[in-house]
Amino acid sequence: MNSLDNRIPPPLFALILAVLMWLAARWLPTTPLPRGMLYGIAAVLLIAGIFFSASGVTSFRRARTTLNPVKIEEASSLVTSGIYGITRNPMYVGVSLVLCAWAFFLGCLWTLVGPAVFVAYMTRFQIIPEEHMLAVKFGESYRSYCRRVRRWF
Repeated sequence: MNSLDNRIPPPLFALILAVLMWLAARWLPTTPLPRGMLYGIAAVLLIAGIFFSASGVTSFRRARTTLNPVKIEEASSLVTSGIYGITRNPMYVGVSLVLCAWAFFLGCLWTLVGPAVFVAYMTRFQIIPEEHMLAVKFGESYRSYCRRVRRWF
């Protein structure tokens, strides 16, 4: 395992990216699209992001399992229903959508690099280590779940 695996809490990483996106938007050219359109897209993405994240949190709480992505070994049950029947990582999908909303709100399409970096980083340093631990902990039930439900969408 790499020293970065599973160590930086995803909300902290997302916050760092959001700040970097804001700084980039101050220096990079803005989009010629109307502000109203950008804000409308941002609102839809924000609502979708909150929905995915909140649904994931609610499912974990119902199952009484850990929400802490840095301590995945504390998972007490495998959650596969509800939003977890659509994506294996609804909370990360939600944060990605919120970062996309932020990019549209900022009015600088170059900042969409931020959510792409989030997806790439989370996949490599958070999701893959989580998947390894869950496969060890839950065995064939987890592997079967992975065959049925996609990692992101």
